[in-house]
Amino acid sequence: MIKEGDIIPKMELIDHNGEKITIGDGKKYTVLYFYPKDDTPGCTKQGINFTNLKEEFEKLNVQIVGVSRDSLDSHQKFAKKYNLNIHLISDKEKKLATIFQVEGKLMFSRDTIILDPLGKIIKIYRKVNAQTNPYEVLDFIKNFILNQTVQKA
Repeated sequence: MIKEGDIIPKMELIDHNGEKITIGDGKKYTVLYFYPKDDTPGCTKQGINFTNLKEEFEKLNVQIVGVSRDSLDSHQKFAKKYNLNIHLISDKEKKLATIFQVEGKLMFSRDTIILDPLGKIIKIYRKVNAQTNPYEVLDFIKNFILNQTVQKA
């Protein structure tokens, strides 16, 4: 069972815009949020809220990556329709879902994983509330980074 403190191997992913995203290369924290389906009410709220908070996440050196089984084409339409400016990844073969043990045969459960720049899992949220999860994650990361800074001082 995957748990907080585990380190995942470095990963390179391609988002809905063809942009390469690297996880675990020592450069950025990553919020990897798994969601069931593009353009459904909960998934839309979650994507919009992550988009609205993107600037705050970027100030903390955090990249936001949404993952579902939908195609890249579906992600492009979803992002365009709601002006989502976060990375959306297609995981049709469930490779990421398997690594992070996201449940669901047809669709993913709504789980969020936070990784440090080296790929260490620092927080796992299972079956989250789509509306509040982005705010909860931002608060966690702010506190985590503040605590890291205090420990180093």
